[in-house]
Amino acid sequence: MRERTVDVAIIGSGTAGLNAMAQVRRAGKSFVLINGGEPGTTCARVGCMPSKAMIQVAEDYHRRTHLGKYGIDGHEAMTLDIPEAMEHVQDLRDTFVDRVLGSSTDNMPEDLFLQEYARFLEPTLLAVGRGEGEQHIRAGTVVIATGSTPLVPAAWRELGDRMLTTDTLFELEDLPASIAVIGLGTIGLELGQSLHRLGVEVTGFDQQMQIGGTRDPEVSRAAIAIIAKEFPVHLGAAAEIEPEGERLRVRGGKHQVTVDRVLCSIGRVPSTLELGLENLGVPLDARGLPAFNPSTMQVGDLPVYIAGDVTGQRQILHEAGDEGKIAGWNAARGERRAFRRKTPLHINFCDPNICAVGERFDALDPDSTAVGEIRFAPVGRALIMGKNRGVLRVYADKASGRMLGAEMIGPKGEHLAHLICWCIEQGLKVGEMLRLPYYHPVIEEALQAALYDLYRKVDAKNEGLTELATIGA
Repeated sequence: MRERTVDVAIIGSGTAGLNAMAQVRRAGKSFVLINGGEPGTTCARVGCMPSKAMIQVAEDYHRRTHLGKYGIDGHEAMTLDIPEAMEHVQDLRDTFVDRVLGSSTDNMPEDLFLQEYARFLEPTLLAVGRGEGEQHIRAGTVVIATGSTPLVPAAWRELGDRMLTTDTLFELEDLPASIAVIGLGTIGLELGQSLHRLGVEVTGFDQQMQIGGTRDPEVSRAAIAIIAKEFPVHLGAAAEIEPEGERLRVRGGKHQVTVDRVLCSIGRVPSTLELGLENLGVPLDARGLPAFNPSTMQVGDLPVYIAGDVTGQRQILHEAGDEGKIAGWNAARGERRAFRRKTPLHINFCDPNICAVGERFDALDPDSTAVGEIRFAPVGRALIMGKNRGVLRVYADKASGRMLGAEMIGPKGEHLAHLICWCIEQGLKVGEMLRLPYYHPVIEEALQAALYDLYRKVDAKNEGLTELATIGA
């Protein structure tokens, strides 16, 4: 059995693994990058990028329904070539994957990038590959960055290609006439709305009473009302599926529909199959994962670190990148330095955007928290764009006026969410945010209005401001 020794072994060449590798390289340590399955990040292959490409096509095509009110004739005759649209999505997807590979692994020597599956024999001893080609890697430290995979119940997997996930949806050359989307979180809602706008008959199901990851009851009500105007949404009951000839019958409570395909988007699970985590010698939770410190990414007291979607926590690209950097930095030095994590930021790219920033509504103390609100209906810029739907809610500590968080469904929410996130990261108070300039007419005026509403509900004397910005607040 061939065995080799390196300072750091990194399992997984996705966003977290590549960021960990960059840190190890910077530290001048020897390493090996091990990846089983398709190379390239989840974001580029089956996540953020192909989904946003599909969303853009769907939004642009859907925009034709608004053109008549502007006096633009001929929009009724517009048609969409679905195979050509899907080819466009796939071409963009391939471009993003090629960029990732070209800048990271394409030119790596074979002894540094092992395209095989790895499993733990001991905390710092890995078996890579199978059979005669198997080799052992003895590492000073190990980074686990194996990512995640769509959760599909075993019975549903037996439905074959009638059951779609993000791993298979973007491979289609054509779209089905009808589809049921089970799970209306970020992925299900984005893709469900896009498929509807591309001409697919869509029905949505979710056993929760919220959609799009909303937790603020006002935002949740607005989101359900807006999305339900585009396609049926059935909430509060687990979905059941049974074959009906070549089609599928989906039931959720009192509601049922027969469709050509089902898109399963009920969540993602850590990719740990045959990774041998039981050989780490530490307790594993119900998901088969060891406990770890989210500030150091270290697993217990072991010379093992974990990062990215495999943690099952912040399954978002920028969080995976940060975790990879933390894990790589500590693994390269054999340390457990704790790093402060960034303000949480969540964006759902449905139309309108659903966004959450900072502390979530259900985690706030209602006695010490002030809430400001603005509806987008009267916002001038939103009205001009024909997108004046939704609500923005902002949260602050009553006593200090410090911004805590926000949740919204509204136009250009992705930009408003970033502005609020940056202010929370800087520790700004409501009054300090109102001192910032706001142009007219822009969507940011909605944030200004929400902040004015919030300012009236906090202890303004702690703001220490008498500037023009707070006159009339």
